[in-house]
Amino acid sequence: MDGGTKSLPPIPLALGDDDPCTAASKRTAKGATWAQKSLSLPHAWRLSRGEGITVAVVGTGVSVAAPALEGRVSAVGDAGADCVGHGTFIAGLIAAARTEGTDFQGIAPAARVLGVRGTDERGTASAGLVAAGIRTAVDRGAQVVSVASALPTGRKELTGAVRYATERDVLVVAPAAPDVEPRSTDAPVDAYWPASAPGVLSVVGVTADGAVLKSAAGADGADLAAPGGAVVGIGPRGDGHFIAAGSSAATAFTAGAAALIRAYDPDLTAAETAERLTSSGVPTGDAARLDPYAAISMVSAGSRPPAAAPADSAPLRLPGVSTALQDRAMVIAGAMAMLVLLVAAAAVVIPRGRARGWRRP
Repeated sequence: MDGGTKSLPPIPLALGDDDPCTAASKRTAKGATWAQKSLSLPHAWRLSRGEGITVAVVGTGVSVAAPALEGRVSAVGDAGADCVGHGTFIAGLIAAARTEGTDFQGIAPAARVLGVRGTDERGTASAGLVAAGIRTAVDRGAQVVSVASALPTGRKELTGAVRYATERDVLVVAPAAPDVEPRSTDAPVDAYWPASAPGVLSVVGVTADGAVLKSAAGADGADLAAPGGAVVGIGPRGDGHFIAAGSSAATAFTAGAAALIRAYDPDLTAAETAERLTSSGVPTGDAARLDPYAAISMVSAGSRPPAAAPADSAPLRLPGVSTALQDRAMVIAGAMAMLVLLVAAAAVVIPRGRARGWRRP
């Protein structure tokens, strides 16, 4: 961790019946977090900051009192009062603006947020609440929906809700596994919902060194991997920061990246946006690693011309591979490409020269 963030309080996933609402944090992360740095956000922000896009957060609610989201949050019903704080934390990873005294920002700091309940007021999720939340988010105009829950049941309700979204060109992003590591006594789970529903962009969380979170170790077939632990975010009130780990955080970063893409290239469909994210990811194990700049600037049929890479951008580096090896591979690849060009040129020039007796025409 960096910037003294180890001392930040954890944001709860849920509260007990007698627990008070989550209070404001008195601690602040000063510098940019490891997640921000790993995603190369300054490069992506030169192309898009998510303007004009609404991302719905289906979770514990999103506090309209959070300073970093001021003026950009709307909420359905009582979802604007987030007692738990986890939904606001997720919304901050997506769209928090930088506030005084910190470099922390969400991945799409100009996007709007729609808070929708997917849990009860204490943070307990159910398939019925999440399904209703997805449908409501679609009806309220969200272009991207970030779901915070991974549920072992609810296939029928959640598949239907996702279908409702995809038919209306709304991208649903969901965690491939819960944020809490399963206990040894828990029954094995074959699939989590809504992540397993057709049309969902499923995401698994990874740590700063690229390892999959222990809570997601059994999740197979995720579409993308993104920062999930431990990450810094805002709380439901005050300017302080919290810390959390889980695939719901990785889902939030991915949903924010989708907002960047849909703002930059509004002609792309939800399915095309998802394809941009997955095909531009850095290959690392089972799931490609999220790369927002590559996804935004990727060229596809019918899209705008390619964006020029920032002059000061660093070459892409693969986690777990040394810089020296990568540089050597690039040199070898360049040399091979030059050799191919020389051979091709020789194949054209030599026959013509022989035919002309090596004389000028």
